[in-house]
Amino acid sequence: MSTESRQDLDPSSAWDRTYLESLIREDFERYHPGETLEDLKHRASFSREDRGLLRDWMAVAAARSAAATRG
Repeated sequence: MSTESRQDLDPSSAWDRTYLESLIREDFERYHPGETLEDLKHRASFSREDRGLLRDWMAVAAARSAAATRG
């Protein structure tokens, strides 16, 4: 049985997620000294609180991406 998610198998989704993460990585690491976005992603796999935090940061990334597209 494969543990890969559907998103992991879609190259465009992986690229989109990588792009979105690049839009927030520096700010996340500035606001959470001593942590990396990778740390948060790892913890999000088993922590509801961290899943919510990651979701919030990804919403910021999506908003930044949309703003860059418009303007």
